[in-house]
Amino acid sequence: MSLESIENYIAELDQDIMVPHLDPSNPFAFSLKQMCQVVDQKHMEFLEKIGGIQGIARGLHSSLKQGVDWNEVNLPFIRIFDLKTLATPEYFNPQFPISKDHDTFIQRKLIFGSNVLPPIEEVSLLQLMWKSFQDKTLILLTISAMVSLTVGIYEDNSRTEYDAFGNKIPGVKWVEGVAIIVAVVLVVIVGSVNDFQKEKQFRNLNKKKEDRLVSVIRSGKQTLLSVYDVQVGDVLRLEPGDIICADGIFIEGHNLKCDESAATGESDAVQKLSWQECQKRRRRSTAEAGKRTSFNSLVCISEQDFIHKSVFEDDYNSNNNDDSFPSEDSFDEKEINPFLVSGSKVLEGICTFMVTAVGPSSFHGRTLMALRTKDESTPLQDKLDILAASIAKFGLMMAAFLVTMLTIRSIVGYATGALSTIPADIVSHIMQILITTVTVIVVAVPEGLPLAVTLALAYATQRMLKDNNLVRVLAACETMGNATTICSDKTGTLTQNKMSVVAGTLGSSFRFLKDPPKSRTDLTDIHLVKSQVPISVRNFLNQAMAVNSTAFENTNVLGGTWLVGNKTETAMLSFAKEHMGSKPFEMLRTFWPVEHVFPFSSSRKAMGTVIRIPTSSGNPIYRLHVKGASELLLRKCSRIVSMHDHAYTNDSASYDISTRAMTDANVNRMSKIIQSYATRCLRTLAICYQDFDSWPSTRTLEDVTELGELTLLGIVGIEDPLREGVTEAVAACQRAGVCVRMVTGDNMLTAKSIARQCGIYVYGSITMDGPTFRKLSDEERLNILPRLRVLARSSPEDKRLLVKALKETGEIVAVTGDGTNDAPALKAADVGFSMGIAGTEVAKEASSIILMDDNFSSIIKAISWGRCVNDSVKKFLQFQLTINITAVVLTIFSAIVSPDQTSILSAVQLLWVNLIMDTFAALALATDPPSPDLLDRRPEGRSDPLIDTCMWKMIIGQTIYQLGVILTLLYTDILGLSRRKSTLQTVIFNTFVFCQIFNEVNVCGQIFIIQQGGASFQTVPLDRHLWFTSVMIGLMSIPIGVLIRSIPDEILAVDHQSKSDDIVVQHKEPSFETNEKSNNESNQDSVHWSIKII
Repeated sequence: MSLESIENYIAELDQDIMVPHLDPSNPFAFSLKQMCQVVDQKHMEFLEKIGGIQGIARGLHSSLKQGVDWNEVNLPFIRIFDLKTLATPEYFNPQFPISKDHDTFIQRKLIFGSNVLPPIEEVSLLQLMWKSFQDKTLILLTISAMVSLTVGIYEDNSRTEYDAFGNKIPGVKWVEGVAIIVAVVLVVIVGSVNDFQKEKQFRNLNKKKEDRLVSVIRSGKQTLLSVYDVQVGDVLRLEPGDIICADGIFIEGHNLKCDESAATGESDAVQKLSWQECQKRRRRSTAEAGKRTSFNSLVCISEQDFIHKSVFEDDYNSNNNDDSFPSEDSFDEKEINPFLVSGSKVLEGICTFMVTAVGPSSFHGRTLMALRTKDESTPLQDKLDILAASIAKFGLMMAAFLVTMLTIRSIVGYATGALSTIPADIVSHIMQILITTVTVIVVAVPEGLPLAVTLALAYATQRMLKDNNLVRVLAACETMGNATTICSDKTGTLTQNKMSVVAGTLGSSFRFLKDPPKSRTDLTDIHLVKSQVPISVRNFLNQAMAVNSTAFENTNVLGGTWLVGNKTETAMLSFAKEHMGSKPFEMLRTFWPVEHVFPFSSSRKAMGTVIRIPTSSGNPIYRLHVKGASELLLRKCSRIVSMHDHAYTNDSASYDISTRAMTDANVNRMSKIIQSYATRCLRTLAICYQDFDSWPSTRTLEDVTELGELTLLGIVGIEDPLREGVTEAVAACQRAGVCVRMVTGDNMLTAKSIARQCGIYVYGSITMDGPTFRKLSDEERLNILPRLRVLARSSPEDKRLLVKALKETGEIVAVTGDGTNDAPALKAADVGFSMGIAGTEVAKEASSIILMDDNFSSIIKAISWGRCVNDSVKKFLQFQLTINITAVVLTIFSAIVSPDQTSILSAVQLLWVNLIMDTFAALALATDPPSPDLLDRRPEGRSDPLIDTCMWKMIIGQTIYQLGVILTLLYTDILGLSRRKSTLQTVIFNTFVFCQIFNEVNVCGQIFIIQQGGASFQTVPLDRHLWFTSVMIGLMSIPIGVLIRSIPDEILAVDHQSKSDDIVVQHKEPSFETNEKSNNESNQDSVHWSIKII
């Protein structure tokens, strides 16, 4: 797209938002769409054209001072072109509504809506059961059960059978159909009840009352209202700690800073000013932009990494919200704006703002509404559906084959006179053929498979809760086992979302670092600072950090405390408390009266506080504590604190420190230290002071710094540190073949630094910003995906686009996040992880698994349990299909060969093998705990077969062995039982059972069936010799299995190729950073690995 076309497009947008609406029922100057766009697009031009916030107020029939009228009715019509004309004075009746039952703001609600989202329809237990019943395997089972039940009832009522001893065989043919129905009902109940309980647990976890009171000005009076009653046009007041409940525009206030990390992913606080002040700053920055040089202000750190010089000068920038690192696109400071986003939190300052969008129209509301989408089927469910369809086709084919063969044989029998041609006998014969055919179809269906899957998932979710994983969606458990890529948010997920001091240099030689390498003996661990820094220096630094700060401590109703204010200042106070042995900073502030405070300003890039310190002589000392941009203040220092002076004592109350002259060597050394911190993307902050005998009221901070006589106490490096165990967890994911990507709204430099620390960004990786990723064509996007590891400056739409692109390539995608901005991607992913402690309600609602301890490491446990579930399903499937294939072939062969065209195994015997034994097997295999070696293999891709080569090898090998043994026993008279058909049939049934799973539970059950089953199971008691024969033949399955597994899989199948081998980046990749070709780094590739199952 050319520059001219882009400008034309922007011009069209500007014209579109300025077009007056034509709605005759709308008395306001603006439509709902215009009010949404002004905040979404941060449309300063729109504000300027309509006369600023005053025009907004007038167009909404409101007032900046009085708010809306409590009892407004029949509002007069006003249009956009009327807004710049002289406004007539408005009369507001300063009273509350006529009555609480009085329906107010009818016109306002009609046009802009209410601050309430449409209620979510709760899913009942019956609805969940119906949803569970939609499973194709269950539908197939139900059809088979109904056919079996119908035929069974007919057979029991129309025929009387006797065993070899002349005993009447009870009519139990209907039992098989009923038993299958019971199995289906059991699966539906277990699955739906489990989902219902998980959702109930989730509701209890989020049992915080969403309704809260907010401060609003209406009819000139300040009052408290329910958040649900806020209207467009209302004037709301904000204080520190408030959650902004609606989109709006800043009216007036002081030092307002908002945390928009939950809404936009931006980890830094964002300052808000009036639109007039924002316009002034924009014009000023535009004028200054042409004066800046570009080449001289760049410091080359490496061939790929360039850091702007302002990184060193802007390390502390509270006015610009600690945004030390400018955007790579422009290297300018973050643009301050007057627009307030719903869902963000007020960190400091106060203000009033005018509401422009509420409910589903607000940013927060639209995000919530976007989550109300239909859940997609899981990869395992897709594979099971395909398997169910294949089994149905296989059963029908075998049944058709059997019907054809038996029909041909019957025709021959009728023609030759071998079969009776009496009509009653013919009908009975046809019914016998149908019964045998139905038996084949029923045998082909794996009745126990849905139960095995449900039990495995239910067991895993219960155990996962102990591992701090609350599974909201049952299917997410198995999906996570085959996840091929994890897209993780940075702020609050990989990091703590809490700025901390992690490195520093006191004086010129005492350097400390959090978790220093063992090889760096010159670096002190940050936990040892308290014991190695002289007491006097510690006291002095604690004084500097306590008094030269605007942060304060807040306490909630439960007694919990936290620091409120600028994130850099809260980091300094936490450092003083945890590592410097400081007394409470509130107490220190009471010791010395404050004479003057110099707030931070972007021009001087520093702040200062003057305190009066009494002395024994009666003449106080006026001490100026200064902190700010490290490289700037370093040039203003003439002295530096000495850390190894022999005059230091152990007096805990001493504040006497020794200083020495700042040499050129000291300056060069400190400059290199600052640069080393900058390469790690740490925000560096210099701490300085200067003592005076007097303090004239006319003296400014600029006057002091220009003299260049400050004393440097130290320089600290601050960052948002990684969560405990994140690096190890990322390494474990990569070892398991799961690619971890960082997707964040933060700037590129910070994102790359954090990605390097936790092992996400390595040699050969690609980093890209959201706008660039958004503009790529589909082909270009697919080309860079295998090496893309960091997506910075990304919007919620960019995250969702990335997830969608990954899923289109066949990836199984998991997304982690804690903020509202993460919700669309959480919902779009196959598995969404939210944080149980720090996560917003929106993120939890969108996720399928909640990390109760907010620890990225818990994802490893989820992967282990997911793979365990998949392995359990595969183990059971291998066991089940071996039984089914053997039983189907045996039934068809014996029915064709049998003179009376009946199977060697009766329907009840097949029921025992197919259903009862399968239930025991499901219970045994579904409750296997995960083993550590589950993480030593790559995940299975979405398109990988459910039954792999190794499984087919075992299934076919065991089937051949079992058929060979049973057919030998049946047709060779090796046991000498040719005249004892009932005993031979019992031996074959017993041998067939023992050829399946050989465990104590099934053995005990089988002994009871053979010895006591009698007529019901059509068996006779066996002697020791025949029991020994059956058991030994069953035991031979184990060595046979060992021999089959020894056959290399390569003989039977060709290895799958890694998808990344076919991916070549052919286009030039603009606006993103990459190194040279990676050596074998394609963790996201789905390489097929066989699972060897006993």
